[in-house]
Amino acid sequence: MRRPGPQLRRASPADRELLYQVYASTRAEELSVVDWPTEVVDTFLRQQFDAQDRHYRQNFPRASFDLVIVDGQRAGRLYVDPREGETCVVDIALLPQFRGRGVGTTLLGEVCTAARSRGASVTIHVERNNPALAWYQRLGFVVEDDRGVYLFLRWRPPEEVL
Repeated sequence: MRRPGPQLRRASPADRELLYQVYASTRAEELSVVDWPTEVVDTFLRQQFDAQDRHYRQNFPRASFDLVIVDGQRAGRLYVDPREGETCVVDIALLPQFRGRGVGTTLLGEVCTAARSRGASVTIHVERNNPALAWYQRLGFVVEDDRGVYLFLRWRPPEEVL
């Protein structure tokens, strides 16, 4: 029997600590080289998480801020802002134990399918040194603009074959 794919549910204030853990997991490698006490790293990450969360909610007020659920477990986050002609993936991140299992590919596939049904493209900003950049490109995202630290990527629906 095939397992159901990842599910989404609206993130609530009760999910804040889990959302922080997801965020912190995305920064673990980067911060592994600093010689800071654990409590300093935690304080720094919480400040960064709070700033990111404020930024997302202020700049993407119509976005869906969803929790990713896999086999009944909270596994990550997917923040998506559908706009006229475009769906912006504000953020997608999974806890380490859920990475490399096809969860992100399934989620982005669903985002792209929904965008395609409305004739929209899908965009995302990716740090140029993010290992996921190659994954986005395998999924059909193309670098459209170099914005310094970030690359702006776009997925376009394939042309219909007549």
